Amino acid sequence: MLLGSFELLLYDPASFVRLTVLVIFALLTAITVHEFSHSLIATVLGDGTSRSLGRLSLNPIRHLDPSGAVMMLVVGFGWGKPVPVNHHLLRGPWGMTLVAAAGPLSNLALAFLVAIPVKLGLLGWSAPGLYRATHVLSGGMREALTDIAGVVIFFNVLLAVFNLIPIYPLDGSRVLGGLLPDSMADSYAKFERFGPLLLLGIILADYVLRLGLLWKVIGPVVTALISLATGF
Repeated sequence: MLLGSFELLLYDPASFVRLTVLVIFALLTAITVHEFSHSLIATVLGDGTSRSLGRLSLNPIRHLDPSGAVMMLVVGFGWGKPVPVNHHLLRGPWGMTLVAAAGPLSNLALAFLVAIPVKLGLLGWSAPGLYRATHVLSGGMREALTDIAGVVIFFNVLLAVFNLIPIYPLDGSRVLGGLLPDSMADSYAKFERFGPLLLLGIILADYVLRLGLLWKVIGPVVTALISLATGF
């Protein structure tokens, strides 16, 4: 996200700072809601591990993963600190799947909630992009709320869709693990330690080589969900 707006820093530093503040706010909101929801559902289903570690909290600091936050801030793709879950303590056969799905679903719920004023015509719609960066948060109150809503909606939908990719520490790996039999899930979990490096490598290669593969895969889904939420 900010990597694509870096030129703005050279000719309009004030706009770049405003954009950075707005993106950080949206990211903190999205990641906090996402990880809190994981912890909440795990706790409800009988696993108090995350609660005992202070993760059942709306304090953003408790949920930030340094590398994941930097990646999302700079390139738009990233993750929060994984919520520890003991799937043996979860009630019901679909416990792990429900916990894993809670994060993306909470982001989608927040995005659709924030989009209500847009869909009702109370706010305008302006998808986040470089063309908006030169005057983000520089207009009146309605324009400022439009900017905030646009970035919050975008990052929540992006975080939800991106996290369903089945590579650890993304939620898609937990969803898949929850659908597998216990014996297969345990074997699958052994590969988790390779997930962060693999994911980081994919993101960096995608941007360094300018392939845009990640956006080609998840972009249509993100765009469709935003259109459904906003009516645009």
